[in-house]
Amino acid sequence: MNDDKPFYQHHVFFCLNEREGKDCRPSCGKSGAEAAQQHAKKRVKELGLNGPGQVRINKAGCLDRCEEGPVVVIYPQGTWYTYVDTTDIDEIIERHLVKGEVVERLKI
Repeated sequence: MNDDKPFYQHHVFFCLNEREGKDCRPSCGKSGAEAAQQHAKKRVKELGLNGPGQVRINKAGCLDRCEEGPVVVIYPQGTWYTYVDTTDIDEIIERHLVKGEVVERLKI
């Protein structure tokens, strides 16, 4: 049943990695990433964008862009974003996932 279409139009991964120790790199998990991921998942459902053929919001381990975090990556485009709060997450959803526009101010 492979018709060369991706199962999801957009597959979104939020880095939730948490590093321990005083001398380690920054970590997305300590910057509110889990709350941001849950907000995105809820918002996508509210907009009716979730499910096969549409959008999937997932948790991820370390995506190795720690110094730029917190980070989210959207496939199949491979577009990386950083964010500060849920306003940024809402903008990524509205512009990238709904309108197909890259949010240049948040792109990394």
